[in-house]
Amino acid sequence: MWMAGGGVKGGFEYGESDELGFNVANNGVHIHDLQATILHQLGFDHEKLTYHFQGRDYRLTDVHGHVVKDLLA
Repeated sequence: MWMAGGGVKGGFEYGESDELGFNVANNGVHIHDLQATILHQLGFDHEKLTYHFQGRDYRLTDVHGHVVKDLLA
């Protein structure tokens, strides 16, 4: 994924795949963490962004999402 501007560090790579590009070798970011980071940069608190469905409050990042501070400037 490519991210630019909006408080994201420029000119660096984060994470690494194996030699064939099939698996994560180093510094993998889960999709919940990526979504929490993007929402944070857009000014939303991902923990408060919920919707009620079938008697339970759900959120986009489920219960796992954390902002990846290493990506932010």
